[in-house]
Order: sequence, then structure tokens, then C-alpha cells
Amino acid sequence: MKKLTLLAALLVAISVIAPAATRSKKSEISRNLDIFNALYKELQTFYVDSIDAEKSINTAIAAMLNDIDPYTEYFSAKEQDQFRTMTTGEYGGIGSVIQQTPKGVVVVEPYKGSPAQQAGLRPGDIFLQIDGDTVSSWTSDKVSEKLKGQSGSTLKLVMKRPWVEDSILNFELKRGKIQMPSVPYVGMIRPGIGYVGLTTFSEKSYPEVRAGVEQLIKDGAKGLILDLRGNGGGLVESAVEILGMFLPKGTTVLTTRGKGVLNEKVYRTSVNPVDTKIPLAVLVDGSSASASEIVTGALQDLDRAVVIGNRSFGKGLVQSTRELPYDGLLKVTVAKYYIPSGRLIQAIDYSHRNPDGTVARIPDSLTSVFKTAGGREVRDGGGITPDIKIEYPEVNRMTFNVVRDNWAFDFANKYAAEHDTVASPETFEVTDEIYEQFKNFIDPAKFNYDKVCENAIEQLREIAKVEGI
Repeated sequence: MKKLTLLAALLVAISVIAPAATRSKKSEISRNLDIFNALYKELQTFYVDSIDAEKSINTAIAAMLNDIDPYTEYFSAKEQDQFRTMTTGEYGGIGSVIQQTPKGVVVVEPYKGSPAQQAGLRPGDIFLQIDGDTVSSWTSDKVSEKLKGQSGSTLKLVMKRPWVEDSILNFELKRGKIQMPSVPYVGMIRPGIGYVGLTTFSEKSYPEVRAGVEQLIKDGAKGLILDLRGNGGGLVESAVEILGMFLPKGTTVLTTRGKGVLNEKVYRTSVNPVDTKIPLAVLVDGSSASASEIVTGALQDLDRAVVIGNRSFGKGLVQSTRELPYDGLLKVTVAKYYIPSGRLIQAIDYSHRNPDGTVARIPDSLTSVFKTAGGREVRDGGGITPDIKIEYPEVNRMTFNVVRDNWAFDFANKYAAEHDTVASPETFEVTDEIYEQFKNFIDPAKFNYDKVCENAIEQLREIAKVEGI
């Protein structure tokens, strides 16, 4: 019954986002809830095997929400930490990026100053045991969940360190309050040109970006690059704060429109700007979405920055949270957002689906023309189109497999283990000798070089045999 109550609350929470429904609409919701309630009771009573209530109701919830859009999500009480990490970038753990590999789950990068780094964990270390549990066959998600916990709590790790003697190492460390960095790098990439990389929009993103930009200007930056490639978005408020660094205070940068006045809002910059004149370039790609597109689109519409890269993802939907019974949480799409020119950058209309349930991008022929503050033409309906498009060279299949199968990662860790010091990324040079070592490091018997052309020819041979050619 607890789960049925939750499902009912979820349906009601979605329905009340809209204006007051008509009597017939309320009756329809009530009727369908009655049907679902009766159906589930009959299943529990008469189905030949026992039914896991939590699992089956969660499946029903997931199916219902998937039919709406990919961004409306339900978080159970057990998943609250996941949601908190999404919005704040904070969690209790050891502070390390980990990855699934054929050898097991490995450390990719311990965060600077984290318990993982302080304890001595290195990139390439393989997890064998966590608090006595053998984790060699676990997925990275399961290992990640095991590593997380209350800040200050202790855990013991048994790790394997490749390329060194006595490679089985024991660690005992205390979990800490980890703040995932949203700005992985700030620096001068050439005299007078500062660079800021931003990977997400969390509660801490604005102070991190502001501190970085102020330091770059102090160091002599005459122009700035804001890199939003791969940034899937985050908090709208964070995006507006970051925009305020480069625009006059009080500038309108965003309008949201939904069902009812509660979801209609105008966002204006409210922080004191850092510099409203410094030349600014924004880098985007197909993974730049949501809050990234708010920043990029507003700067483009106001002719404040030049946008460089590939067309962005096209997510122009705003989510809000609603509390549910038993500490559940619903993240629901409540509005669409419009940038200063008035355009909507949402690329997919989830309210209109094909007969098979699929959705498609809005074709360019159906998009509309808008004007920037300076009179330039821009279009809606498909993400942000860069002012300067960059054609990235295609990666050949051999190079792709070298990276995908971690040959480069493993060689780098082996090289680091065999050398007392390694030059910084800015000064490291791949000599002919190092390149030969790398080629010899790759084992031809284990290298997965899947040639599409050869596979296609082999398939044609098989078809020819069947057809007697």
C-alpha cells in the first residue's frame, strides 16, 4: 500500500502543476488510479508467485515517466544522495574518478586534496576489496556506491598496483565531504588569453568561475575562453550568476513559460559584473546542454561573445522538484525557457510523438528566424548554432580502439611507475623512443582491431556461399 500511495501522489503531483483541472479531468485521473489500485491488489492476491511490490511499482513509475520526457524523474528515499550530488556537487566518499575496465574497476583520477590522493591512491590502481568484500567482478556503479558513505567514516581498501613489485597494497582511509570540481582547469593558454573549463552548473560553480576569471584578469588576460564542451547543464540560477559576470547588472537573460503563472519567470543578472567589455569566446559541442545553452545563447543573443564549435544539444526545458510521501522526490518538467532574442532552443517536442512512440528533432525547415541585439539572424528549435563552426577530424578506428581499450591509459601508468619524475602535460614530449615503446607495449594478440571493411567483406562471402555464387 505504501508504494500505491506513492504512485498516486506522483500522479497527483504531476497533475497539479497545471492550472485547476476540469471536473472531467479530475474524474479521469481518479478513475485510472482506481483501476491501477484494483489491478495491483488482484495481482498480489491471485498471481501464482509472490510479487516484489517495490520493484514492480518502481517499474510502473519509470515507464510512466519515460513516456513523458527523459528529464522528469522520481527519486526514492534511497536515491536522495544521488539527487543531492547532482545539485550541489557534494557527497561523502574518497574523492576519485573510477572506471570499468576488463581488468576490473580502476582509479582514473584522485581529486586534488581528497582522501584518495592523501592516502596514496594512483591512477591505474585496481580495486580488489572494499571493507572485506571482494569487488573484482563488480561494476563501477556498485563500487562507487560502496565507496560512498558518511563523511568521517573509515573504510579499508585492498588494491592492485600494476607495473610495480609487491603490487597488492592495503589502504585505510576516512571518507571526506567531497566537492566535485566544476572548474577542472583555469589558466593562460597563451599570453593575454585566459581559459576557463566548466563541466557542470552546481551551487559552487559561480564562485569557482568568478575566482578563476578574476585571477586571469589580474594575471593580464585581455581575452577569455569559456569552455562548455561536454557540459550537460545543471542549475539555472548558477547559469544566470555566471552570465552576470560579463553583462551589466539587471540584464534580462532568460524567460521561462509553463502552465500557470507560477512557472512564468523572468531572470535578470543580479551580481556585480567582473568585466562587461573583455572579449569572450564560448566553446560548445553536441553535449553542451541546458544551462550551458542558457549561457551560450544569452551571450550570443546579446552579441557579448563569439560562439565556436558544433551545434549544441538543444534542451530548453526547466525542471522543478516536488516532495512526495516517504521522502520521495519528483523532478518534473514545468516550463520551457526562452533566451533574450525570444527563441526556444528545445530540439525535440516530446508532446508530439510518432505512432511507434519515438520522437524526432524539429527539422530546420520548421524553425523560425530571430534577431540578436545587434541585428544578426539566429534560429530557434535546434540548440545553439555556433558563429564559427569547427569540423573535428574523424578518429580512425585503430585510434578509437587504442583509447577505448585503455592501451594509452595503461602505458601512461606503466611509464609513470618506471620513472621517478614525469614532466608536466605542458612540457611532456613524446619522443621517437617513447612512441616505439608504446607500439611494443600493445599486444597484437589482445588488441581488438575491428576492421569494418574486412567484416563487411566476410559477411558478403557468407551471403555468397548461401546463394551459391
